[in-house]
Amino acid sequence: MSANQRRGRGQFQSNEFEEEVIQIDRVTRVVKGGRRLRFRATVVIGNKKGKVGVGIGKSVEVQGAIKKAIAQAKKSLIEVPIIEDTIPHEVGVKFKSAKLMIMPACPGTGIIAGGPLRKILELAGVKNVMSKVFGCKNRLSNSQAAIKALSELRMFPWYKKTDKGLKAPVLKEESQESKSNEKNEKVAPQAPQEKAP
Repeated sequence: MSANQRRGRGQFQSNEFEEEVIQIDRVTRVVKGGRRLRFRATVVIGNKKGKVGVGIGKSVEVQGAIKKAIAQAKKSLIEVPIIEDTIPHEVGVKFKSAKLMIMPACPGTGIIAGGPLRKILELAGVKNVMSKVFGCKNRLSNSQAAIKALSELRMFPWYKKTDKGLKAPVLKEESQESKSNEKNEKVAPQAPQEKAP
């Protein structure tokens, strides 16, 4: 394989996922000679089709830290089940000091979330969802808690597969079918009671 083909393949793979920088911090490490300054980057990547991942990278330069974070995020991708542009069920999680709750929403609601949770949900491909973050303002902890919450989502067996993806069952049709079945059932005639003389 030539160098151009390898380069082209790398460009195709990088274009498959969109990248968002959540936070860049300056961190120091105390050693015998003094303090060593480095940069820590937190990056989220996703393809807006159910795959999302968060990575952390450290380097002397900002660009190097971002590249390391993207490489780590690609190794830690998770699959998010999406039903009609929302999540299948409610989930709440606690990770370190971060507490958050994510709830499904009806079409047209949009993404009701803030901070890193909003970016993660957008890159995962969720379009209608409600969420709440309790107490913690640390972006790194909140992003790791969001990934943990999305990884705990489970697919239920009664969702139907269609050409456009998975679809939730319609309760109205089931109730109408049950009513029609009840009408069609014939009630056995009762025997006439004999009158006492």
